[in-house]
Amino acid sequence: MNKLIYLSGISLLFVMPAAAQQVTADTAAIMKEHTLSNVTITSRKATMRSLKGALNGKDISRDELFKAACCNLGESFVTNPSVDVNYTDATTGAKQVKMLGLSGTYVQMLTENLPNFRGAALPYGLGYVPGNWMKSMQVSKGNSSVKNGYEAITGQINVEYVKPEDEKGLSLNLYGSTMGKVEANADGNIHINGNKNLSTEILAHFENNWNHSDGNGDGFQDDPQVKQFNLQNRWFWKAGNYMLHAGLSLLKEDRTNGQVAGALPLYGGTAPYRIDIGTQRYEAYMKHAVILNAAHGTNIALLANASLHKQDALYGIKQYDVNEKSAYASLVFETDFTPKHNLSAGLSLNHDYLRQSLTLPLGAVAANYGNLYPMERGLESETTPGAYVQYTYNLNNHLVAMAGLRLDHSNVYGTFFTPRFHLKWMPAQFLTVRLSAGKGYRSPHALAENNYLMASGRRLIIDNLKQEAAWNYGSSLSFVIPIGKQALKLNADYYYTHFLEQAIIDYDSNPEELRITNLNGKSYSHTFQVDASYLFFNSLELTAAYRYNLVKTTYGQQLLWKPLQSRYKALLTASYKTPLALWQFDATAVLNGGGRMPQPYTMASGNLSWQPNFKAYPQLNAQVTRYFKHFSVYVGGENLTNYKQHNPIIGFSNPWANSFEPTMVYGPVQGAMAYIGIRINLGQRL
Repeated sequence: MNKLIYLSGISLLFVMPAAAQQVTADTAAIMKEHTLSNVTITSRKATMRSLKGALNGKDISRDELFKAACCNLGESFVTNPSVDVNYTDATTGAKQVKMLGLSGTYVQMLTENLPNFRGAALPYGLGYVPGNWMKSMQVSKGNSSVKNGYEAITGQINVEYVKPEDEKGLSLNLYGSTMGKVEANADGNIHINGNKNLSTEILAHFENNWNHSDGNGDGFQDDPQVKQFNLQNRWFWKAGNYMLHAGLSLLKEDRTNGQVAGALPLYGGTAPYRIDIGTQRYEAYMKHAVILNAAHGTNIALLANASLHKQDALYGIKQYDVNEKSAYASLVFETDFTPKHNLSAGLSLNHDYLRQSLTLPLGAVAANYGNLYPMERGLESETTPGAYVQYTYNLNNHLVAMAGLRLDHSNVYGTFFTPRFHLKWMPAQFLTVRLSAGKGYRSPHALAENNYLMASGRRLIIDNLKQEAAWNYGSSLSFVIPIGKQALKLNADYYYTHFLEQAIIDYDSNPEELRITNLNGKSYSHTFQVDASYLFFNSLELTAAYRYNLVKTTYGQQLLWKPLQSRYKALLTASYKTPLALWQFDATAVLNGGGRMPQPYTMASGNLSWQPNFKAYPQLNAQVTRYFKHFSVYVGGENLTNYKQHNPIIGFSNPWANSFEPTMVYGPVQGAMAYIGIRINLGQRL
């Protein structure tokens, strides 16, 4: 089956373009046109643009996201050279983003410029944002603006949903894959009484993955069964100089995994090893804005969101339940004294409350599982009020300097300052220079954020953790070089992250323990990236990129390469759209570099428990899209090289032993996969 998928994907890349040129149909809804007198020129609009200000980042459009299946936020970075998305383990399906060689805990996640997916939502939050709900996404590297808080250390990702005030319409999406996953998405809006300034929309999502396959024969499912219902209602109201955005959302998800039928190592009974995670999540947000002086951009805004996240999880015999309540509010004032001088100031309040319990069945010896049992009422509560001021100097967009300072006080960690500075300079039309420096902080909720670690058979030890703190420095050069009728876009950047305090997951010091502890020594990341893109013949866009990561941390008094982290990544993307814009062909090839595994131990047989390093591995994704007036059909394949991490679950033959380890994952755990889908767009919504 995998070989058939692989061959089918390769054939799509070569056969379909030739057939595409023979088709003609209506194209009014799928081409961007510029009319000059009696001449009509069809051009391909950019799907990814650099951010205009001092921050180094990209504004990614919906068209760029749809170059792949983009089922959810976690699958939105296939063509992005700066962001990696990896499984955290081989059993739960949890994923995390990585930027600048560091885990997603140091990347601030925003929805509509409001912090989101914190604490217990972090391991699975990338699956809570359906791809078809997203209108655009902004990804910035390094420290971000102090407006959004103190947490962004290595980067920031902001998701913009489709808007109630967009043109009226209805969008539908259906998707199915050879891995047994089906999805249905719908979103639609109305302008009440025909008034665009009073609008509402409904976003709905359903997915079901019933796959039970065990492709590598280790007795465990390759992918969890996930059933998710996701619903959101959003509102927009504008009256004079006042604007309101508000909304409610709810999510219910059940994910199960474990041993397949016929593989039954037992723990005092007849049941196989299973993982069952049930999640209920509720969110509400509002954004009020009043324009005080339109000529000077003077406005005041109140932004707030709140979430309730309830999760009940069973990892073998370990029962973990968490009830998390989070709330955030920000009062912002902003004005332009002159076209060159901007001032932004504000107050903020952030609150996190977690009630956790962790239990074992009668007869289990708690000491064999770590230092946390029994946890009947594990409470973590933090309230952090703060204030910020940020000044921006803008000289005709050729020189932009942004300096910001935050002062926050945590009832747990005390008072701390967050200084940040960004500079953009265009000495010539073809060259842009950016520099940045700043500090970031993060409050760890070790068990909630890393609860997937309970799938491991090792003892889980969590020490009393300090607040994490790090400095980040960055520089970048961007060139726009005219070549022929198009421009070669060339970028190079370097980032250095230096931790003062860090919560580290130590796999190395003791093969029978996983310890989350405070950094005792050095920890840093050096990341260098270069990328180039060029549009050939107004229809074929190529992007090539290379990134090198040097990431080291002190484990047990030894400064070691960070485990399970590829040291480099090479990426090549090609996107071709036929002259009539009826067909689009996208392909992404990636070479992920090798890296270090946690230090192996010697087994009774004299062999090592696993190899000390992993090798580089390739991946190939491809998709073909056929556009019609009101809908499009897409067919594609992922991981067409069919690369799978060999033996991703250590000790799979006995999941009740402390040698059972499914959390040391560095690469894909699934083989080649094919999918097909249809997107229907009625009206002028998108």
